[in-house]
Amino acid sequence: MIRTLSALGVVALVISPALALAAEPKLAEHFQPFAGLVGKTWRGEFKNSTPEKPAYDVVRFELALKGRAIRSRHSVTGGVYGGETLIVWDDQKKSLVSHYFTTAGFYTEGTFEVRDGKLISREKVRGSAPGVAEVEAVTTFADGKLHVKSRYLKDGQWVDGHEITYVEAPDAQVVLD
Repeated sequence: MIRTLSALGVVALVISPALALAAEPKLAEHFQPFAGLVGKTWRGEFKNSTPEKPAYDVVRFELALKGRAIRSRHSVTGGVYGGETLIVWDDQKKSLVSHYFTTAGFYTEGTFEVRDGKLISREKVRGSAPGVAEVEAVTTFADGKLHVKSRYLKDGQWVDGHEITYVEAPDAQVVLD
């Protein structure tokens, strides 16, 4: 009896992780541009960052909603600002769409396009973001680095936004509380 229970225990230990792995959602074809990012945390310094006044962003990408979405959470400089994005496939638009909610009280709705190996997002700003109507960001992922360059449509004029190169930072934390 004890041997049978021990054998069952060993079988359970072997089978349980296998079942857990089998139950993990796969990255859907629509999400392939995010393949190198999902399940990882990234950290990047803003260009105006100095040792006296550091300015950095931490972002984490993960599968959500049983693989039907990608969730991206990020925070700037330990939580002074941050947000959460859900990215899903829209069958009607035949495009990835995003919904981004911020700690500053505004949110965006956007679409993605893959062009020349770059992921280009275009987002309409809703809520209280004074003068900013749209945001466009160009994202590239190469040589293990994530690079994002943005610009904003503010008061009718496109202006340069931030530009950050991120490196994988497994110990970095997104702080949204």
